[in-house]
Amino acid sequence: MKAPALSRRLSNSGQEILLVVAITVLFLAVGWFNPRFLAANNLTSIFVGNAYIAVAAIGMSMVIISGHIDVSVGALIGVLATVSGLLVTNGYPIWVAWLLPVLVGGLVNGALGALIAYLKVPSIIATLAMLSILRGGLITLTGGAWISGLPAGYQLAQFRLLDIPAPVWFMVVMTIAAAFLMRTTAFGRSIYAVGGNPEAAEAAGIPYRRTIVKVFAIHGLIAGIAAILFATQLQVIQSTVPNGLELIIITASVVGGVSILGGIGTVVGSTLAAILFAAIGSSLIFLNVSAYWLRAVQGILILVTVLADMARRGRSG
Repeated sequence: MKAPALSRRLSNSGQEILLVVAITVLFLAVGWFNPRFLAANNLTSIFVGNAYIAVAAIGMSMVIISGHIDVSVGALIGVLATVSGLLVTNGYPIWVAWLLPVLVGGLVNGALGALIAYLKVPSIIATLAMLSILRGGLITLTGGAWISGLPAGYQLAQFRLLDIPAPVWFMVVMTIAAAFLMRTTAFGRSIYAVGGNPEAAEAAGIPYRRTIVKVFAIHGLIAGIAAILFATQLQVIQSTVPNGLELIIITASVVGGVSILGGIGTVVGSTLAAILFAAIGSSLIFLNVSAYWLRAVQGILILVTVLADMARRGRSG
């Protein structure tokens, strides 16, 4: 293994270990202060209620590693969740209401990736435009109304397998699958290559444009799965875009060890970071601290992580 690759692998492993330690210490400390924090119902709420964020962060991590960013993912999840709810309440089979939004997410973001790759529109501009289109279109068409009357059997997020909630299975299995894709396949290595140095990647024969389109399409498919998990948590769906969801997803990716400059990071770290944020949010309630402090903690973690990444890149250089 070459020295730079070894350095990145050790750095990523260190970030993942640090997150595991942080999660463990947080659970033990808050559980000691308030034992109810470790109650089964609360632990289930932490993992199940935020699994869709961890799932969405998998696709976001792939996009950022490729050297781009998507600030429209929260709006996309809100729209796809609404589409799913409208389908199932208008007589379409449940499997169609689950599958079609996932495919739509892949098509929408695949087209977005083509706009970025072939027309060279900066990803921040393209996704900001998509954010406005999705938010505005959703509110205009639905007025933010609640979707109720969901049929029995639709709530996928309430299913259990071996007494483990379905969202946890989705989070774990998809994280493992994405980690395998990124670490062991030629396509995964091409994502790191185009994110680290697009010119060198193209010189080495890696199709930059096609890689970016594929990454965004996969990201859209994963966002569709996250939308279904989000839509099926409760007995109703509010057809609005979750406030600040895209920031939480991006933060999970960055704090998880994905370099905002591209080319470095793992999806395992983003999943661990999403769990950490969920645990912090819950712990604030049990410690009688305003939940608004969670945003401040997220901001601090982003700043520290980015500064650490810049220092690491400086040493590598």
